[in-house]
Amino acid sequence: MNITRRDGMTVPIAESALVAGKVVPPAPPRRAAGVPAVSDGDLEAVASRAWPATETAALGGWTLRAAGGFTRRANSALANGDPGMPLDDALAAVVRWYGERGTTPYVQLPDSSPFAAGLDARGWVREADTLVRTAPLAPLTRLPRTAAEVALSRTPDAGWLAAYHRTGDLAEAALRVVSGGPSVWFASTPGAIGRAVVDGRWVLFGAVEVIPERRRQGLATAVMGALARRAAEEGATAAYLQVEADNDAARRLYDGLGFTDHHGYHYRRPAA
Repeated sequence: MNITRRDGMTVPIAESALVAGKVVPPAPPRRAAGVPAVSDGDLEAVASRAWPATETAALGGWTLRAAGGFTRRANSALANGDPGMPLDDALAAVVRWYGERGTTPYVQLPDSSPFAAGLDARGWVREADTLVRTAPLAPLTRLPRTAAEVALSRTPDAGWLAAYHRTGDLAEAALRVVSGGPSVWFASTPGAIGRAVVDGRWVLFGAVEVIPERRRQGLATAVMGALARRAAEEGATAAYLQVEADNDAARRLYDGLGFTDHHGYHYRRPAA
């Protein structure tokens, strides 16, 4: 038999070794001081609005998302609820929908998802473990400024897109995704860029990039400070961001800015 640990990993255990057991309910929503309590699923829904796909379809409580292949997040099924059908049928629908679009069928799910064990059992490969981190916004509005001004804009100009350098051959799809969201802001200063999306009390920080020769000069914090001040003007009180679990340098930066782990998520795809 298999059991699922708190970190979402499923491990085998001999039934003869089991003395007693019980189903452990999901942990209560976690929060840092000054950050509203929110469940993993609710924060994932906020995050999905901040990085919107160009095409979506409902599969029960799941959301199928496509954006021409630009990023896994915008081209994956967000398993954020009950698909309204047996898991095998849901996965078959996912494979069919993404197959029609010529892209890999990915499922994004929080590590706490009840579907993790089922995907393990069906051989769906786990990829791209990511941490969602939160922080109160007020301290970020007081981050130090640099001598160079940080310019804010509603649209990314050519310089911003060139500095982002993740679009590849998907520039048109990328522009539609990064420009989408409830209230989007782009920040630029010589050597650095950033993006923020305000959605009610929450603001997402992302696309914070500093060119190699300008790193360790406070540009990333200056960009985030400028975006934080604008988000606060729009009524946001809490910040969140996503960082790959193995990106130690980024995690150290965000540790210093007061971000703490809220939950993890990852992607699944069918075995090749």
